[in-house]
Amino acid sequence: MIAIKPWYLSRTIWASIVTILTGAAGLTGLPLDGLDGSALADTLLQAVSAISGLIAVFGRLSAKERIG
Repeated sequence: MIAIKPWYLSRTIWASIVTILTGAAGLTGLPLDGLDGSALADTLLQAVSAISGLIAVFGRLSAKERIG
């Protein structure tokens, strides 16, 4: 494993976050019987990817200096 990617693009991290959140929600009494953790993790990863893309575009458009 030589390639490095940001933590927020890792499926393992998002699956772990979903697992922690569903466990905490179950402890508080929220009904989670129909929840598919894998699908939720994939959806969250897609949302994070889209948001990071928007931030990158906005950052480049608002930059004061050239890339070079």
